[in-house]
Amino acid sequence: MTGAKQDVLRELSFGQRVAEDEVDQLADYFVQTEQWRQLVRGQVDVVFGPKGAGKSAMYSTLLQLSDAMYEDGIVLISAEKPRGTPAFRTLSEDAPASEIEFVSLWKMYILSLIGSMFDDMNIAGQRAEEVKAALVGEGLLPTSKASLGARLKMVLAWVRRRLAPESVEGGVELDPFTGMPSGLNGKITLREPSVAEDAGGAVSVDSLLADANEVMVLNNLSAWVVFDRLDVAFSDSHDLEANALRALFKCYLDLLSYSNISLKIFLRNDIWTKIVDGGFREASHITRHLTINWSQASLLNLVVKRILNRQAVVAYAAVDASAVLLSASLQRKLFDSFYPEKIDVGRNNPATFEWILGRVQDGTKTVAPREVIHILTEAKSNQLAMLERGEDEPQGSELFTRQAVRDALPTVSRVRLEQTIYAEYPEVKAWLEALDSEKSDQFPSSLAQIWGVNEDEATQRARRLVEVGVFELRGDKKAPRYWVPFLYRPGLAVVQGKAI
Repeated sequence: MTGAKQDVLRELSFGQRVAEDEVDQLADYFVQTEQWRQLVRGQVDVVFGPKGAGKSAMYSTLLQLSDAMYEDGIVLISAEKPRGTPAFRTLSEDAPASEIEFVSLWKMYILSLIGSMFDDMNIAGQRAEEVKAALVGEGLLPTSKASLGARLKMVLAWVRRRLAPESVEGGVELDPFTGMPSGLNGKITLREPSVAEDAGGAVSVDSLLADANEVMVLNNLSAWVVFDRLDVAFSDSHDLEANALRALFKCYLDLLSYSNISLKIFLRNDIWTKIVDGGFREASHITRHLTINWSQASLLNLVVKRILNRQAVVAYAAVDASAVLLSASLQRKLFDSFYPEKIDVGRNNPATFEWILGRVQDGTKTVAPREVIHILTEAKSNQLAMLERGEDEPQGSELFTRQAVRDALPTVSRVRLEQTIYAEYPEVKAWLEALDSEKSDQFPSSLAQIWGVNEDEATQRARRLVEVGVFELRGDKKAPRYWVPFLYRPGLAVVQGKAI
């Protein structure tokens, strides 16, 4: 191997931790797992996963494949912006007041998106023209330049007008001489139109969606309306989040009857759990779903793909990148050539890659790609700083020392606590801050003493921390023990050992 290690390290990039920050580069090193293949084959509608598991990477990569998907007869319609302020954040400022309002909002928003797709693609035919004409008549077919947020505001205002008490009769205008319907204030209704409304040319949202589905069938196309970043959009209010998402899934179930229109929803599994725990009888009907999980092999593949994304690194390693990516053993050999054999010496300590996975695993035994990328990126920064200070180069072909990797964990721990745990679960912050300098193994009795509460309350808090992954439950039901994963120890200043 040739080349200055410092120069190679500068070229080495593991990418961004957050998919929204590297949309344009994702295709270069996206890992096409079997779960991904199920999604693009249309076998899955709902993708669950913890924060940092890769949902947004799937979403962004899917949108980048729009042209290829279209060749297979699939039109992708993004219901949310891949980055920037979420369109749905509008709803936090002016939330629908009832479930029927929310369900109606989702249906009309989806219909409006499909109508604009007909317009943009010049899809002709009587039914397509009828769908577009109905939307135009309601002011719900904005130009392609209109933002998703603006479209959502239009739809919400329309839904509220339709649900207002004075609109219950459908806005029918009667001829003063005949007493018969002479016209309608609006042509689209949220329910099936009455006889009078039907005579005036009114049509329901559901009927228009059925017409839109028929248009897709006649044109040998399928529309996938794709939703992501829902956790960001409704982060200001858990109640709003639950109401909005419960209504979205009810809308999803209603649309299952349409063969050529489907929703694709990417959602954190802890948010889904909250929705179900809060009461959602229809949850058992949502069967076309998967939960993202990463094996050790797929995580290694993700890391190596990113390593090989820079030509200078490939040249330094003197490997055939294509051959490496086709062989799991070559991928491991490449990784091992860049890193020391072990971070903590000793016969029973794990090899470096396993050490990294163990250090970023949370209490639910989940390893998120986001933290793997973060620890590797921090190790690179540490190693460059060490070399710039004139410290010795790593030995042999290695690009990293044990110290550079070991010192990366505290930053990863702090960021995980601040940007995930404290941001998503602010109620646990004070409990965790009280663990400063405490031992990593705790019991109900020791936690009760730390928190100044009785053991029943301490157990309830500990169970909550198990749910969010900061504690790992060990022991048994009669004698529970709560273990702090390595991921959170530096950030909490927790030390190894059992509480007395």
